[in-house]
Amino acid sequence: MDQQSDDVPLGPALVGIVYNLKHAADETVPADDQAEYDSPDTVLAIEKAIRRHGIDTVLLEADEHLPQKLSERRPDIVFNIAEGRNGRAREAQVPALLSLLNIPVTGSDETTLCIALDKALTKRLLSTYHIPTPHYKLFEPGAPVRGTSLRYPVIVKPNAEGSSKGIADVCVAKTPAELAALITNSASRYREAVLAEEFIDGREFTIGVLGNGPGARVFPPMEILYHRTPAGGYRVYNYTVKQNYPEYVEYRCPAELSPSLESALIGAARRVFLALGCHDLARIDFRADAEERVYFIEINPLPGLAPHYSDYPMLAEFCGMQYDELIMEILRAGAARCGVDLSKRR
Repeated sequence: MDQQSDDVPLGPALVGIVYNLKHAADETVPADDQAEYDSPDTVLAIEKAIRRHGIDTVLLEADEHLPQKLSERRPDIVFNIAEGRNGRAREAQVPALLSLLNIPVTGSDETTLCIALDKALTKRLLSTYHIPTPHYKLFEPGAPVRGTSLRYPVIVKPNAEGSSKGIADVCVAKTPAELAALITNSASRYREAVLAEEFIDGREFTIGVLGNGPGARVFPPMEILYHRTPAGGYRVYNYTVKQNYPEYVEYRCPAELSPSLESALIGAARRVFLALGCHDLARIDFRADAEERVYFIEINPLPGLAPHYSDYPMLAEFCGMQYDELIMEILRAGAARCGVDLSKRR
């Protein structure tokens, strides 16, 4: 059999795009059950962005056959948008598998994704870096909801979900009785621990980070401005608002900020990104109270990439970076970090 010399280029790298698709809804589960999964349009948009730069791709759905598909196709690097299946560690499933198979991957590794999906664990870790976050308490499923020292109002959400999954129209409690009812309902519907935290009634921001290490690019903060208050009476960027965002909110980027608030937000975003060991991309949410004190709310190191819809591409576009360029910058950041040459196969 003919063999090619090591110095003969083998053609462009093969990029595997690994994803979870939305499927037909199951009426027995909550309406937002697949909120984190992607549509075929998003997967194809990422594929087209990469192929337009002369790089080969292969689409790989993250189902039970993924290990076999990865072993057969052996992509040079994986562009990962898969949310995983089931459990608190689901976002770590694909990166852990790729680590086992020694296949480079864009985005944060399994350890960071494991920690970041667990809101309470993330808050506990970041507190050691003196990053302010609202006071909170974690309630395990089935445990009695007893008195708490949290100051009302208190917002309630599942502890290990993304894409505002489980954040209902009515998700803020003003009394202990309301809090107990919201916690009981959430634990019953999502069958996981419930996070209750003091609600910061102030300005709401999300910030994108792109790249690696201290030199990672931090996009200017985007403010979420409400022109209609959701049904619960509090301005919360919940599942309903995200599904119908033109009815509820508008986005301002760059936000109108005092120099001190802008510095605090950007500095906090960079510190969170580095403290959690994030790679390549992340989106981080903050609130600021009337005194411009900044509070970390949560981080998504696997942010949605739906063009013209997800917050992360929207942030980039506000800053003059078009969708195809953003996808390639994420891919290049991961490839450079992993030592992958996108111009040829390994």
